[in-house]
Amino acid sequence: MGGKPVIVSTWMRKAEVSISHGYEERFRLSHEEEGTNHLVIKDLKLSDSASYYCGALEFPTVEFGQGVFLHVKASPSNIRAVVHQPALERLRTGDSLNLSCTGSTGACAAEQNLYWFRGGAAQSDIMHHSTPECDHLPNDEPREKNCTLNLALKSVSSPDAGVYYCALVCRGEIVFGSGTRVEIDGGSLLLVYCLSAALAVFIAVLLVLAFVLYKLTTKSCAVCNGDVSHLPRSAASGAVNRDADIFYAALSLSRTSAQRRTEDPEESVCVYARVKNRKQ
Repeated sequence: MGGKPVIVSTWMRKAEVSISHGYEERFRLSHEEEGTNHLVIKDLKLSDSASYYCGALEFPTVEFGQGVFLHVKASPSNIRAVVHQPALERLRTGDSLNLSCTGSTGACAAEQNLYWFRGGAAQSDIMHHSTPECDHLPNDEPREKNCTLNLALKSVSSPDAGVYYCALVCRGEIVFGSGTRVEIDGGSLLLVYCLSAALAVFIAVLLVLAFVLYKLTTKSCAVCNGDVSHLPRSAASGAVNRDADIFYAALSLSRTSAQRRTEDPEESVCVYARVKNRKQ
C-alpha cells in the first residue's frame, strides 16, 4: 500500500511469457481462451496484499483496467491492534486542520505503517503516509507500543470537508479507525457578510433620503414665508419712498380750563408739522 507499481509479468503476442525477478516461483500466467490473461498466485503470503492492474499496450499509450485489491489476512489470534482518532472536527474556512491518529500494536513486525484516507469519493485516496512515531509501553510485553501519525492541512475550504480515516497496517492486517468527520463552516459566515453589507447600504440610503426631505421642507417653508416678509429690499424701499416721503402728524395742545374760558372758541386752530423721511 502506498508504494509504486511494479511489473509482475509481461506477455506479447507471438512471444513467451516473461515473469519479473522475484515472482518466478509463485506467479504464472494462464491463457485459457484467446485474448485472456489470468494471473495465478500460489502459496499466498501476507506480502502479496496489494492492488493488481492489467494493462494493454496500444501504441503509443497503455490502458489499464479498474484493478483488483487483494487482501491477504493473517490469523486474528496473532494480531492485536487498535486505532484511535477523534470523531468530529468543526472548522471555519481558512482555519488549519490537525488530525492525530494513534495505533496500539501488539505482535506486529518491525515494519508497520499508518495511513490517512479521505472517504466520500468514488475512490478513496491515500492523503498521507509515513513511518509513524512509536513509543514502547511500560509493561511486560516488549513489542507492545503506541504509534502516532499526524495529518495537517492549511487554510481549509469547503472541498476539504468529509470523513478522514486512519488505517494501521500490521503484518498484512489492515485495521481502520472509526473515522473523523470534518465539517467546514463557510456558507454561514459568507451570508453574515452579505447581510451586513446590505444593511449598511440600506442605512446609507435612508440617511440620504432624510437629508433630501429636510432640504425640500426647509425650502418650501422659506417660499411660503417670503410672500409676506421677504420682499426685495429695493422694491420695498422704493414703495416707502414714494408713499411716505411726507408724513403729517396732528399736534394736540392741552390747555387749562381757565384758558379755554378766556379765549375765543372761534380762534381754535389745528397745527401740522412736516416730517421728512431720510433714505437709509
